[in-house]
Amino acid sequence: MCLYCGMSRRRIIGPIFDATITTTAYMEIFNSFVNQMDDEELSVGYFQQDGATSHTLHVSMAEIQSSFGDRVISKGLWPPRSPDLTPPNYFLWGYLKGTVYQNKPRTTDALKANIRAVTADVLARTFQNMARRVRSCLDANGGHFSTCYDVTFLTQ
Repeated sequence: MCLYCGMSRRRIIGPIFDATITTTAYMEIFNSFVNQMDDEELSVGYFQQDGATSHTLHVSMAEIQSSFGDRVISKGLWPPRSPDLTPPNYFLWGYLKGTVYQNKPRTTDALKANIRAVTADVLARTFQNMARRVRSCLDANGGHFSTCYDVTFLTQ
């Protein structure tokens, strides 16, 4: 089973569980996320995804762009394979593994509740860190850059 989560600087969107990763399934997951977003998130938020084929096919991109317009960060728009610029990769998945499983949830509902318990303060600090990472990438003209930031801010 696959877990999908979205995040903003204020909250976790999702989680959504699905067993397959087809274009049709991805569009259902995307629409589920969009239905959970508020008007502000839809009007000023950016949608960032990786370059998986089911995410970047014309039909997927057309649907995503119909909701987010030019506020889509996808394949070709940032250094390839750069987890330093994707908050779910450099923060969310590790944080969830470290905190969500502490009380050993035994049901999907308990797991979802643990995921949704990530605080807005932690997410806001994650996005502050993201801004520093983007500045470092720009300063390096998209090349390699140091990501030796103090990660203790995430747990304070």
